[in-house]
Amino acid sequence: MTTLNAPALITPQELLEHWQGHRGLTRKTIEVFPEDQLFTFQPAPPMRSFGSMMIEILGMVEPTLEGFKTGEWSTVMTDYSKLDSKTALLEAWDKMTATLERAWKEVSSERLLAQESAYGFPVRPLFHLALYLIDNEIHHRAQGYVYLRLLSIEPPSFYQR
Repeated sequence: MTTLNAPALITPQELLEHWQGHRGLTRKTIEVFPEDQLFTFQPAPPMRSFGSMMIEILGMVEPTLEGFKTGEWSTVMTDYSKLDSKTALLEAWDKMTATLERAWKEVSSERLLAQESAYGFPVRPLFHLALYLIDNEIHHRAQGYVYLRLLSIEPPSFYQR
């Protein structure tokens, strides 16, 4: 039996650049959100505010990076619940963006291809978890776009990454 090694479709560095592009667009979305609506506007209960969704996104990154590096998967998200202003949220966002850039260098291709179960997901390559975090950010940013339009504010163009 012959085993073929398929060429990589995307490198870990390209995946990081893609992720960081989304983080940059999400940051622009936070920037245009009115300060007085960021943590309070909810179109309809039980929908969360855009600020609280961004706190969720922030809280998922560090434990996931640690799991990528060590194989230990903490189910406790990093606590950003005390963030209560746009300035504080943007500062935390920028810090996490730098942390992601730095920590990603410690995650090997082998680890990204390792088959593991994390956070209750079925066993699969770990890069799927990075894709999940990116997808979750896109999902919540899209909710923010709807919120902005409900507030009569034009969101950033989705392709400005």
